[in-house]
Amino acid sequence: MATLDLVRPGGGRAGSVELDPSVFEAQVKPHLFHAEVRRQLARRRAGTHSTKNRAFVSGGGIKPWRQKGTGRARQGSIRAPQWSGGGVVFGPVPRSYEHDLPKKVRRAALRGALSLRLREGALTVVESLALEAPRTKLLVEALRGLGLGEASVLLVVAVAEPTLALAARNLPRVDVLPVDGLNVYDVLRHERLVVTADALPRIHERLGDARKEVSA
Repeated sequence: MATLDLVRPGGGRAGSVELDPSVFEAQVKPHLFHAEVRRQLARRRAGTHSTKNRAFVSGGGIKPWRQKGTGRARQGSIRAPQWSGGGVVFGPVPRSYEHDLPKKVRRAALRGALSLRLREGALTVVESLALEAPRTKLLVEALRGLGLGEASVLLVVAVAEPTLALAARNLPRVDVLPVDGLNVYDVLRHERLVVTADALPRIHERLGDARKEVSA
C-alpha cells in the first residue's frame, strides 16, 4: 500500500496518509484514456449545426421553364441543389455525438489516470484548502505555499465548495472539482493533482476494489 505525505496548507509535513492500491496503483492503460477522453469531449459537443435541404428551402414550387423545346437543360425546381440559393446536399443536421462506454472501463481509466499522477510524483494530499473569503489572492498564496504557484493544478475536494470555486475561476490554470465530478480528462490535462484529506476516503469509496474490472 502506497504512503504519501500529508501536507499543511502553508507547506510542511503534517503526517502521512495511506492510499488504496486498487485506486492509486492500478495499471496505466493509455488506450483507456483515449476512449474515455473521446467520450467526454463528444458528450460536450452541442450538435446544433444545421442546413436546409431542398425540402426546407422556400419557393420553387413550379418548373422554371417547360420540359422541352427551350434548348436548355430540363429543370424541375429553382430550389434544386445546383441552383444558387437551392438546398444543400448531404449537409449537417442536428444530432447527438454522445456515445457510451461500459462503466467498468470508465472506472479503470480514472484509476489509471490517478495512478499515473502518483507515479509521476504529481499528486499532493493537503490537510485543507478552506479559504476565509472567495478571493483569488488567497488561493494564489495557498498554492505558492504548496510550491504550485505557476503550475496547472486540479484541486479535488470532498464536496462542492463555492468559496474555493469562486477564488479559482479567475485562474486559467486552476480548476476545482468535487470527488463526484472527478474525471479522466481534467486529471490528465493538468500538470498537478491536489487532493484534500477529507476527499481521499471518498475517492477510495468511489473507485476502490477493482477485482471485477477490465484487464484488457
